[in-house]
Amino acid sequence: MTSEEKDVSDQEKHDAALALLKKLKDKLIAGDVSSARLAAFKLAWRQEDGLIILKEVLFGKYERTAKKAAAYGLRSMNGRMKKLGRGVLDEGLKHRDRTTKAACVKAIFLMDGGVPEKSAPRGNRNPRGNSRIQEIRRGRRRDQTERNRAPRR
Repeated sequence: MTSEEKDVSDQEKHDAALALLKKLKDKLIAGDVSSARLAAFKLAWRQEDGLIILKEVLFGKYERTAKKAAAYGLRSMNGRMKKLGRGVLDEGLKHRDRTTKAACVKAIFLMDGGVPEKSAPRGNRNPRGNSRIQEIRRGRRRDQTERNRAPRR
């Protein structure tokens, strides 16, 4: 193998790696939370390149879901990158954007072994109950009051 062929293959590898990083960043800043978290996890394994992208998204002007996914990626880092990810999250505590702060606070809480609270189930329920049942009850009450008002024979 000549050095020229080796240079070409190294350049191709470099271009492929850049294309993959761009693709992962695009998924990270997309609106879908599941694909954003998956992209953040994959970026966590990309070491310094992933750290740079996750830090850029966490501190940049991106949506809340992207920032939370970036914080997830930073807390998912392993090995020697774990300290660097924790340092970025600590730096995020001093950031003036409240979404960034909140994402960093929760990520650090989870890294320290905290157990998140379960939230109340969400639903589109009427707080007073089912409106259809109320209408039936109202109708029944109206009938009863009319009977009481009607003269008895």
